[in-house]
Amino acid sequence: MTAPALIALAHGSRDPRSPETIQGLTAQLRELRPDLPIEAAFLDHCRPRFDKVVDKLVRKGHEEIVVVPMLLSEAYHARVDVPSAVAEQSGRHPEVQIRATKVLGLEPDFLSVLDERLRTALREARVRELDALVLAAAGSSDPLANQAVGRLARTWGARHRLPVTAAFASTAPPATGEAVRAFRREGRRHVAVASLFLAPGQLVDRAAELALEAGAVAVSEPLGADPIVARAVLARYAVGAVELVPV
Repeated sequence: MTAPALIALAHGSRDPRSPETIQGLTAQLRELRPDLPIEAAFLDHCRPRFDKVVDKLVRKGHEEIVVVPMLLSEAYHARVDVPSAVAEQSGRHPEVQIRATKVLGLEPDFLSVLDERLRTALREARVRELDALVLAAAGSSDPLANQAVGRLARTWGARHRLPVTAAFASTAPPATGEAVRAFRREGRRHVAVASLFLAPGQLVDRAAELALEAGAVAVSEPLGADPIVARAVLARYAVGAVELVPV
């Protein structure tokens, strides 16, 4: 029996660094699982579009497709955009089983990637001392999504025995600059910011800019194409593939 195809489905961005990151992550997935048909796709702004990738796989004879949403939170895109897109393609190809998994989410293992990215930023900035951390994420109108970031921030802070706060690039307070200034008002002068984003983009750049203006000593790059992230994608795929097996 042929394994289901895997589509790594991202929302997409006008910033070319974002699709480049998703394509790089897809290349890592292919290295880890050369036996699987694996494609990247985007809902908006970028190519290849989701419908075109589904059409391509159908032409190749694939009858089962597992879609892994490349999203870090269960926010609007996860609750509305992805299900709508999958339903549309299922309607266009009723002979094909298309199943979306849970979003990539906030895996505890991602903290190791955050640490690596932050160590690089600290080394480049020649920073040797830290007394507070900020975990910067996109932010959502869904309070549960923001609370999930807050929980991960607390776990991360406990790992390093440093005070930490979650900050958001949009929708929810505090912004990264506000979070950094709050720590500095407490007398903490060595505040670093980790970027809990999957890929670079204008939102990430703005969050970093605000943090540095407020006095952050370093801001890390996003998670990016990393083997730990790739393995998390494959773990989501494995669950989705099992769910396609007839009971």
